[in-house]
Amino acid sequence: MLSYQHGFHAGNFADVHKHLVLTLLLQSLNRKAKPWSYLETHGGRARYDLSSEQALKTGEFRDGIARLWQQPVPEAVQEYLEQVAKVNAGEALTTYPGSPLLAAQMARDADNINIMELHPAEAEALKGVFRQDTRVAVHHRDGYEGVLALLPPKPNRGVVLIDPSFEVKQEYRQLVRFVNKACKRWPNGCFAIWYPLLPADLWRQMKQELAESGIRKILCSELEVASADGERGMYGSGMLVINPPWQLDQTLAEVSPWLVEQLQVEAGCGTWRVDWLVPE
Repeated sequence: MLSYQHGFHAGNFADVHKHLVLTLLLQSLNRKAKPWSYLETHGGRARYDLSSEQALKTGEFRDGIARLWQQPVPEAVQEYLEQVAKVNAGEALTTYPGSPLLAAQMARDADNINIMELHPAEAEALKGVFRQDTRVAVHHRDGYEGVLALLPPKPNRGVVLIDPSFEVKQEYRQLVRFVNKACKRWPNGCFAIWYPLLPADLWRQMKQELAESGIRKILCSELEVASADGERGMYGSGMLVINPPWQLDQTLAEVSPWLVEQLQVEAGCGTWRVDWLVPE
């Protein structure tokens, strides 16, 4: 959908969850000297002004990244906050880095980044951020079609982030079809899939279809910051990681209780789970 703009939601609790997982994945890749590839289906504009009209209209970042900013955090969260700090001068939280910028900040010289974005204005802003960065290619095209065209990538190790808006219910089925095709083209690739926990429960069918797809090694991390029975729309955030790095499950299980405590709407209402949707 071309109506969606992430500026209204940048830095919210779901971004914190999603980008923490992404940072952990990129950290794992950086432990080896070998170069990696990063691909993203829905890039957005990469850099978000938290004083903009969009950000202030919803104020969602106040219940997200602002709750972690300038606070003591577990070791697993430190790298993520360091990356956010890189786009902020001093102690003031004025800017939030989207996933393309997080990837670029963590990339080495030999690493390769390809970002898809179909929205014209968002794609133009994205190109502006990376105009001087030869490691990053920005593609104004459909994210699923664009990423598939580049699989398997070179270098042949890395991550694909799949992060659609889910504004229409068909998106869940479209995502499953894409993942099935993508995993066949790049069996050793790591695929990170974000999805919202919404009362309509369409994400449950998506998870079931992926569980029955024949794809192995699918790790699930979910956070609920409010009651599923409440008036809130999106009450939680989910991440599926296909072919996760060693010990990611353990790291997420250790940090999730702390993360829920920081992000929950009211004390005691948040929950978390980390389990294997499909084991090896």
